Amino acid sequence: MGKPRSRHRMRRVRPDDEVVVSTLYREYHRPLLAFVIRLTAGDRQWAEDVVQETMIRAWRSSEQLDPDSASLMPWLATVARRIVIDDRRRKEARPPESGDGPLESMPVPDEMEGLLHQVVVSEALMALSPAHREILNETILRDRSVNDAALALGIPVGTVKSRVYYAVRALRVALQERGVTA
Repeated sequence: MGKPRSRHRMRRVRPDDEVVVSTLYREYHRPLLAFVIRLTAGDRQWAEDVVQETMIRAWRSSEQLDPDSASLMPWLATVARRIVIDDRRRKEARPPESGDGPLESMPVPDEMEGLLHQVVVSEALMALSPAHREILNETILRDRSVNDAALALGIPVGTVKSRVYYAVRALRVALQERGVTA
């Protein structure tokens, strides 16, 4: 004799939910999974999720299932198809997730190098004499002309020019001592 159909087992085991679920799973998991894999275009993980959700819905609706039907596969297939349709609609309603892919390949400026340059330049400036620091502060950092710097500091224009020349030379040496070239 062949194996008894699930309709007979469903009728006998209706009171015990675990037996109903295990019977459904054992009887319909493989054919339902094969059906759902086609619905999900070969996405096995999604298909497994759909089969699991279908089984949960069958368990919740076990009182409504007809134990006298030849097969529960049409009911399970309809439920699974509706789950797939709902999942697709839900995915289409949301904008696609971009993930980290594009961000990983985007060049990001390394701010640490700029910060290190600022520290090195600050240290080099501190190594200069106060007169050289003052003249570079007025002409380079405050972007003043030689005449404006002379007025601000109260010194002759020629003195400003010579101090800038010697201050830049001294700054170049101080930077070279700290490993900065060019």
